[in-house]
Amino acid sequence: MKKYIDSFKKYRFLLRELVKKGIKLKYRRSYLGIIWTLLEPLMEMAVLSVVFSAMYGKKDRAFPVYILTGRLLYSFFSQGTKTAMRSIRANGGMIKKVYVPKYMYPLSCVIFNFIIFLISLIVLAAVATVLGVYPSLWTLTAIIPLFTLFLLTLGVGMMLSTMAVFFRDLEYLWEVALMLIMYTCAIFYDPSMLAKTHTDWILKINPLYGTIKTFRDAVYGSSMFTEPYWIVMPLVFSFVTLLLGFWMFKKNQDKFILHI
Repeated sequence: MKKYIDSFKKYRFLLRELVKKGIKLKYRRSYLGIIWTLLEPLMEMAVLSVVFSAMYGKKDRAFPVYILTGRLLYSFFSQGTKTAMRSIRANGGMIKKVYVPKYMYPLSCVIFNFIIFLISLIVLAAVATVLGVYPSLWTLTAIIPLFTLFLLTLGVGMMLSTMAVFFRDLEYLWEVALMLIMYTCAIFYDPSMLAKTHTDWILKINPLYGTIKTFRDAVYGSSMFTEPYWIVMPLVFSFVTLLLGFWMFKKNQDKFILHI
């Protein structure tokens, strides 16, 4: 363990530069630049709120906050895992020329997407305030689901970055998987709708939904600790996924150069 900590300290400057590069490349040739991070979720929220309010007959004034919380967390998970998955092949030229701990590439992808995600929370704060969803002391507990979300995204990203080197069609399969994950996260609908059809077990085994649920509880100013399952299950799953992801990566990283 000490060897990995020393390695991280030695190359932390590179991690910082990779994160900066990722943010710059994301908004390259974009006139709005980082402002688009604020405008995109706002416009999506407006469209989705109108569509699903009409579809489900929602009259809750704060329904856009419900949609925005789910959309922001899912979007980070989606973008973070996709960029991490491509990170090794995208940096193949550098990997062949100089030695750098290879885990730096997927890690930097998750970090720069997380920074962009944190910036986008400004939109959530503004929308919540306008619609009357005010912060409370319970809002501070949002750090728990945010920490869980980061671990989950990094763990899945490490696994995908390893597998994508050897199985390039994984990118297309993961797009399909992300669509299925999105519909099982209750981003646009009330979870009670699944309870009526006895399919709510889908939500109970989805760690991303549990993370979104606890984050929503924090945003709405209610205690997430009344149902510990939704905290413990995603957190344990995220830790296990992270350990498995780093194990897979470490076991196969010496073979990457033969396939990139």
